[in-house]
Amino acid sequence: MKNDETETRRITLGRAPRAGRLHTWKLTLEYDGSRYSGWAEQRNARTVMGELRLAAEKSLGRAVELVGAGRTDAGVHALGQVAHVRAELADAPPDPEQLLLALNEALPYDIAVLAVEPASNYFHARHDALRRTYVYRIAKQKDAFSKKFVWWIKEPLDIAAMRQAVALLPGRHDFVLFRAADAARPDESTIVEVESASLEENERRLEFRIEASHFLWRMVRRVMGAVVRVGRGDLSVEQFRRLINAEPQAGVMLAAWTVPSAGLFLEKVTYPESRPSAPAGATPATRAGAGRTTRRVPSRRA
Repeated sequence: MKNDETETRRITLGRAPRAGRLHTWKLTLEYDGSRYSGWAEQRNARTVMGELRLAAEKSLGRAVELVGAGRTDAGVHALGQVAHVRAELADAPPDPEQLLLALNEALPYDIAVLAVEPASNYFHARHDALRRTYVYRIAKQKDAFSKKFVWWIKEPLDIAAMRQAVALLPGRHDFVLFRAADAARPDESTIVEVESASLEENERRLEFRIEASHFLWRMVRRVMGAVVRVGRGDLSVEQFRRLINAEPQAGVMLAAWTVPSAGLFLEKVTYPESRPSAPAGATPATRAGAGRTTRRVPSRRA
């Protein structure tokens, strides 16, 4: 049975407020994506964003605007996803620690809010992000406890060749060959500036890490698939270089080489250290509740 203090917090946060002052919070969260059809809300599918919206609306007692920094695909996990929640409250806003507790009480076991920070009403989780970092984990041996979070490759890999391929990734490339068709963004540029990429190895697994301002749908999983093909000897480093510069290769089926979602994590989202003040007279581009007009767009990333 919950103590009186916890019950009082929940009742206070759950009151239905009158229209009032706009408040924004920056949320950092982690989740196991195994049970979800990705981050973005969809019709007739359970999603991470859908669960977070339910928890936020229950905790704040009203409709909210909710936007995430990145749209992870079905089965993809997050260690440091970022979202903003915006709502109009007639009363004083809850303390961040109170809101953190309320959200985690309302969320399912495989989604956890790590931090709640008050933010400017001009803060936007997606538009203000500078870079996203993804990590893909490959198991070198069978692991009874992490099957949902790694891809186990049984055969030996040429790690040196894989590292040579990964070293080609930083810089500006056309990843059109690595992009899955995205009905939500058919005109999106396929040029991506990769800030950094690395392949680390320990006794039990490999970790491929890549950082860029943005990623195309399924791009990371297809890049990882091509790197693994280099490790298996099915693709040369030179062929890989040509692929990331939009030069098709005979017999190369990148879609078929897409690696399983289980090993992929959105590791972190990087923001500017400070945000410039909004211009005089400006208002937030979207206000509380506006997110409902786009809450069911079925596009995903990575």
